[in-house]
Amino acid sequence: MLTRGALRAHLLDVRLAGVVATSREVSLRSYRLFAARDPRVLIGIDPERDWGPRELLGLMAERCGVSADPREVSGQDVIDPDRTLAALDAFADRLAVVAGRRAPVLLGTGHPHRLLGFYVALAEALSAAGCAVLTPAQGRCVDITTRFGLRTYNLDYVRGVALVREPGAGRAGGEPGAHTHSPLPVRVALAAAAEGGGPLPALVIGDHGWACGAGQLGFEAIGPADTDDPALFVGQAEGRVSVAVPLDDAVRSEYYRPLTRYVLNRACLSR
Repeated sequence: MLTRGALRAHLLDVRLAGVVATSREVSLRSYRLFAARDPRVLIGIDPERDWGPRELLGLMAERCGVSADPREVSGQDVIDPDRTLAALDAFADRLAVVAGRRAPVLLGTGHPHRLLGFYVALAEALSAAGCAVLTPAQGRCVDITTRFGLRTYNLDYVRGVALVREPGAGRAGGEPGAHTHSPLPVRVALAAAAEGGGPLPALVIGDHGWACGAGQLGFEAIGPADTDDPALFVGQAEGRVSVAVPLDDAVRSEYYRPLTRYVLNRACLSR
């Protein structure tokens, strides 16, 4: 079993926490855009209150451990590993509850290049515990506005985890899926589940728009978020995201494996 101390050391060693790759400039820009209610940064959350850039900075300092000093405008951002560990504990506790109820779950990612393996392991463990891992709207088209204009993607599932692909993207050894912040894929999936009369998820597990879009619709949602993704932390502060785990969401995929082991061990879902 991976100890808490060993995981903390790993977080710092591979820069999942501590000094991370996300720059201070990028994070502060995201806070300004969120305050201006730019949908590219809201990623599905409709804030109940007005969040100014300074308020967002204070929230991110509290939840992530970034510097609260607005005069620090350059360099690399910082995530407090102890905040990450505390959030991972809460994340695992929610998994344990849903597994204990054998309740249906939905998993999805906008970061398939990095986080797909993390979610696949969770999906397999929850399935083995008796949870239905839902796959609604497979193959459905989703139109997403990108910096290159409106693009059409296909909603797909890889071993129980939802993602979007560009039409015609090859599977065997090819594109694992597209990077997206959009909440549209989870809205399409949840609408299809409701329209089909099938079960609705008791828990949505995902990043970016998957967590925020589901939380905004009233579903319990948990997931990881980087320092430039304030939407999940605002959603948590306002009660629409159950757990937001502060970590760098774009390191090498194998670096997340110790987190998977730790979370599954704590949730008593290891096999």
